[in-house]
Amino acid sequence: MNHHTPLGTAVPATRRHWITALLASAALALPFAGHAAGVEDAVKELQHDWEVTRYQTVPSEREKRFEALAAKARKISEGFVGRAEPLVWEGIIVSSWAGEKGGLGALPLVKQAKRLYEAAIHIDGNVLDGSAYNSLGVLYYKVPGWPIGFGDKDKARELLQKALSINAQGIDPNYFFAEYLVETGHPEEATPYLERALQAPARAGRQIADSGRREEVRQLLEKVKGH
Repeated sequence: MNHHTPLGTAVPATRRHWITALLASAALALPFAGHAAGVEDAVKELQHDWEVTRYQTVPSEREKRFEALAAKARKISEGFVGRAEPLVWEGIIVSSWAGEKGGLGALPLVKQAKRLYEAAIHIDGNVLDGSAYNSLGVLYYKVPGWPIGFGDKDKARELLQKALSINAQGIDPNYFFAEYLVETGHPEEATPYLERALQAPARAGRQIADSGRREEVRQLLEKVKGH
């Protein structure tokens, strides 16, 4: 029996197997940087589209625009499974669509947004400076409570404070915590948060949102001081 032939054929086959496996691993590893850049670019595009719709589109057109943007956001979330950023922005867009829609017809949308924020928090609660906690907290104080919706002012406070603990100087967490205080009957406590929101550092590439939010902060500050 020739013991050399099987060994002679087996070694190259094994080597070919490992080379193939290594090449496959290398091929899988290469797109990772591109994948990360891809999700960042996609999220920036959603941010910009949301800003233009929210702050530069006439009110009569916003619901339709947000509906189309929600469909775009869904595709991006599905394209980057396991990433929290697209889920947060899909939630923000769906929440905004619900806000424009209004009434009981908006409830399925806010419930959808709630699930998206919760999914993002499950992946990474700190993502986007705690935006998922902040946005979920906003839902909890804006949505009606039981039996109509899931609104819960205590839960809202907990989530909004969590967002503030992550991004204490941010314009959004300070503005929304102030709005929460006003809407829950504590306007006298809102002023420091509104003043901090006005002093918040500018966000790179978010000029439209920063400008629009600052105007909302000023309006709420005027309302508070008028009490």
